[in-house]
Amino acid sequence: MGWKTLDDMDLAGKVVLVRVDVNVPMENGEVTDATRIEKIVPTVEDILKKGGKPVLLAHFGRPKGKVVEEMSLRLVLPALQKALPGTKVSFAADCVGSEAEQAVAAMLEGEVLLLENTRFHAGEEKNDPELAAAMAKLGQVYVNDAFSAAHRAHSSTEGLARLLPSAAGRLMEAELKALEAALGHPERPVVAVVGGAKVSTKLDLLGNLVGRVDHLVIGGGMANTFLVAQGIEVGKSLAERDMADTAREILSKAKAAGCTIHLPLDVVVAREFKAGAANETVETAACPADAMILDAGPKTVAALSEVFASARTLIWNGPLGAFEIEPFDAATNAAALQVAQLTKAGQLISVAGGGDTVAALNKAGAAEGFSYISTAGGAFLEWMEGKELPGVAALTV
Repeated sequence: MGWKTLDDMDLAGKVVLVRVDVNVPMENGEVTDATRIEKIVPTVEDILKKGGKPVLLAHFGRPKGKVVEEMSLRLVLPALQKALPGTKVSFAADCVGSEAEQAVAAMLEGEVLLLENTRFHAGEEKNDPELAAAMAKLGQVYVNDAFSAAHRAHSSTEGLARLLPSAAGRLMEAELKALEAALGHPERPVVAVVGGAKVSTKLDLLGNLVGRVDHLVIGGGMANTFLVAQGIEVGKSLAERDMADTAREILSKAKAAGCTIHLPLDVVVAREFKAGAANETVETAACPADAMILDAGPKTVAALSEVFASARTLIWNGPLGAFEIEPFDAATNAAALQVAQLTKAGQLISVAGGGDTVAALNKAGAAEGFSYISTAGGAFLEWMEGKELPGVAALTV
């Protein structure tokens, strides 16, 4: 690995600037899901154990360089304090300047300090070197534990990493190890499952994967576009007909690279998109003109089961059907549960990520069975697309 971890750093008596992601959902001033806060706890606790003083840097919402009270990190302080019982957590109303400097100077060993929203400064999203330098003045070591923000070259994610001795936090370390196992140097055969509505939003992703995986499973609305590209009528289904040429290019690239693309063999169709709608399962080429494809059928799931059973590594991004409403979640649920089962049996390394993906796997009751679930969204997608992530590149030694 080309980056340091907390195990490589001497933190005793040092102020450690930790970039975290605590951009949590709020309602009526209360945190409604503290998952992201809970995930930074191992890093904070390890820094404290090593005698360091953790000073947390984070963004919250999109204030666009202005102070917006509803986006103050002060709002997440109670949830952060709850996640670190027995540890004093203080707050400073700025992330640079005299207020931040005084708050850092007042810290005692064993305490944690949360600084105000980095995006209250216009320079943050511009990766302003002066802002990064002002942040660097506050500490002696930099730790990035926010993989979810690593695809952005901001002052607190990229600029700062180049000014201080730097390392990956525990969450970042776990994420990078999981991703390296999945696409860096994976055990083969490798299967990628890519679903979702539109091919146009995942062109880079598909283009990168066909050269790196052995099997590519395409599901959801995207699959309809590939079916149209092969001259198959899909009735009133969601499909990007103007992307047919692009879909054919991807099919051609996959063939040249020795990557097998798997499209639905049978489909579940309905005349209306609502829970419990009357539906039928038909061969892929037999979608009625007045119906829409809303899920993959049982024949498809059985074929995918064989593909999964022969694989050693699997990456998943996006559902196979309209998983939000029953019964069009059946294919996603069945496939996800099988991946979880194979993973638990030690036959498969499985990594999944992306907003809809996490929701779909949780709904299926399969998430806990996967080797690693990334909550990083955009950063996870850009990594799957083969792009360099500035926040990770800056940690490279």
